[in-house]
Amino acid sequence: MTPNKSYKKVFIGITVLLIICFIANISLGSVYIPWLDTISSLVGGAVEKDSWRHIIVNYRLPKAITAIIVGSGLGISGLLMQTLFRNPLAGPFVLGISSGASLGVALLILGSTFAGVAFSGFLISKWGLVIAASLGSIIVLFAVMLVSIRVRDTMAILIIGLMFGSITAAIVSVLSYFAPADQLQQYIFWGFGSLGNLSWNDVLIFFGVCILGVLLSVASIKSLNTLLLGENYARSLGLNIKTSRFLIIMATGLLAGSITAFAGPIAFIGLAVPHLTRQLFHTSDHKTLIPAVVLIGSIIMLVCDSIAQLPSSAYILPINAITSLIGAPMVIWLLVRKRKMLF
Repeated sequence: MTPNKSYKKVFIGITVLLIICFIANISLGSVYIPWLDTISSLVGGAVEKDSWRHIIVNYRLPKAITAIIVGSGLGISGLLMQTLFRNPLAGPFVLGISSGASLGVALLILGSTFAGVAFSGFLISKWGLVIAASLGSIIVLFAVMLVSIRVRDTMAILIIGLMFGSITAAIVSVLSYFAPADQLQQYIFWGFGSLGNLSWNDVLIFFGVCILGVLLSVASIKSLNTLLLGENYARSLGLNIKTSRFLIIMATGLLAGSITAFAGPIAFIGLAVPHLTRQLFHTSDHKTLIPAVVLIGSIIMLVCDSIAQLPSSAYILPINAITSLIGAPMVIWLLVRKRKMLF
């Protein structure tokens, strides 16, 4: 996956910016840690206070790595969906994967009213929520993939995915109506999204699943570029549409499903990052777009997380609110400035 040589300087600049954002994200927070101490801690050097090293290694570094995984994963899955459906409004959750995860968590939290107190208390833990969200997204993903094998029209899959989302949203609404206030609040808090609840073991598992999705995406680069010409023309070039579609949906499911399971439903990033990347690079070649989306998605997620932390404050804002408040005006400005949408 080597980007176009003409973009070499741009990639170097974005990589440097990513490193700066990464260090800034680790430095900022309720306790400010000087940049030099942050860098020294990352390379194994001396730090002025031992408590700073503990904060960096056990809390801020896993959260910063999670932000990079989430930003790059959502960016890639959004790019895959926009290319597959040739729809600029398609995002990583258009197939109902996020809705399936939300339904799984809703059944666990809001449906625990019908279970025993000890039983529900055992299930409603960090890993209980991850497993519930994973199962919900996997069930919806398999349903969509089964449909993709039987349906010839790609747009029909998009509509079916939206219908799955509507069905799950309706079930969640019914559960919310009958749920006690404390359980409803817990479900709402999960829906805000969070990057800071993962241990190193969680991050390793999360990273491993997302790497599988990235590898499938890289393997689909030729298919993605061919699909830009239209499905009929792609068939004439010998592309197996069903197989390619299956792999692209599988890659999106692994990325979007695992991100929702571990970090919650993070809004905006998957929809906007591909558009920002196309505006900056002026290309539709996925050999360039995929690595660029990884870098830009990571930068935006790190910046949003840094703002959400409210430096020198004990408060942490919902990451979902920040991604939309910061990112949406940026995309609007770019589109107005360029006066057209590249696709």
